[in-house]
Amino acid sequence: MFLKILKGILVFFALVIALTYSFGYDYLFNGIRQTYLRGESGSTIDDGKYFPSHTIAKGNTVLWEKDSLYNKKALPKTLVQDLKNSNTASFLIIKNGKLLHEQYWDSYSATSKTNSFSMAKAVTVLLLGKAIEEKKISSLHQRYSDFFENYKNVEFGNRLTVGDLAKMEAGLNWNENYKNPFLQNAKAYYGKSLEEAVLLRGFKENPGTKFEYQSGATQLLGFALRKSMNKTIAEYASEKLWKPLGMEHNAEWSTDELGMEKTFCCIHSTSRDFAKLGQLFLNDGKFGGQQIISSEFLNEMKTPTKLSKEAYGMGLWINNDAAIKHYYFWGLYGQYIIIIPEKNMIIVRTGTYKDQPTDEKGRPVQAAFLANEVANHY
Repeated sequence: MFLKILKGILVFFALVIALTYSFGYDYLFNGIRQTYLRGESGSTIDDGKYFPSHTIAKGNTVLWEKDSLYNKKALPKTLVQDLKNSNTASFLIIKNGKLLHEQYWDSYSATSKTNSFSMAKAVTVLLLGKAIEEKKISSLHQRYSDFFENYKNVEFGNRLTVGDLAKMEAGLNWNENYKNPFLQNAKAYYGKSLEEAVLLRGFKENPGTKFEYQSGATQLLGFALRKSMNKTIAEYASEKLWKPLGMEHNAEWSTDELGMEKTFCCIHSTSRDFAKLGQLFLNDGKFGGQQIISSEFLNEMKTPTKLSKEAYGMGLWINNDAAIKHYYFWGLYGQYIIIIPEKNMIIVRTGTYKDQPTDEKGRPVQAAFLANEVANHY
């Protein structure tokens, strides 16, 4: 009797596994291995070591100059409480190009590399700008079908441009859901092949007609970038950003098992180095006397689009409704690089803030709170 039950159980599990593979859900096994079997309920800011990656190599290090008031003025109590309640790992303030405040929690430090999550989308758009500048890509209006000819035969896909992807106006058949393991985000994050997860998914509407935040759009942009050059995207990021910005550490950009960068997420870097990406915007694309990227393209990135109700540009979230106007890189668990032009300030916050509240335009309430508190206190 026992052997019959055991045999039945084994047959059942074999059937489940077979069905899982046949329907393309085999990535779930990797997801379970990288989460539940490690005592986690989902992705984490420290999970980079569990995925293959390409190195974004640094060049000669340029350290942040510390302000004369570095860490001498305590943060407001309301701000500290918010940072603690939201499981913050790091919090940095840069003012006038100098490191003014730096604080870490829960064993994180200045050398800790954590997951950018969707802050990588803005990095991908920065690389798009550089590729356009170098004529690897003709313009924001270049058709996606120039890179992947099959898109000429896809309804709506034959009209898609790289600009549509950068602005989140792609019209993809994509549901941006981070909790449902059977949807596209999970497959892109845990799957073996990004091509399988993202390319030729199809479209639900005409590109350029509606704003909808979709990780698949930035991954498609990554495929176009990769096809436009004879190097990996991480190598291009090293050459055009990490080295000229004098980053302190190499970063790692997670890839699928075929070596394609997850351009919708997953650059693992330090908070000090993330801050330099923000400073690039305040410096109008310059660093160390060198024009790293054109100021015109940066202006396009931070110009809010009408279709997003003035909340999104290209890779950047924008809040001109706030008392203290700001724009920012935003990652899944409250990873921020917040730029406040009128105060000449950068804020970097990393950590694990799940289920964070958003405003009526889909922007995180915490970002506006941090910008307001810091700008008024410093």
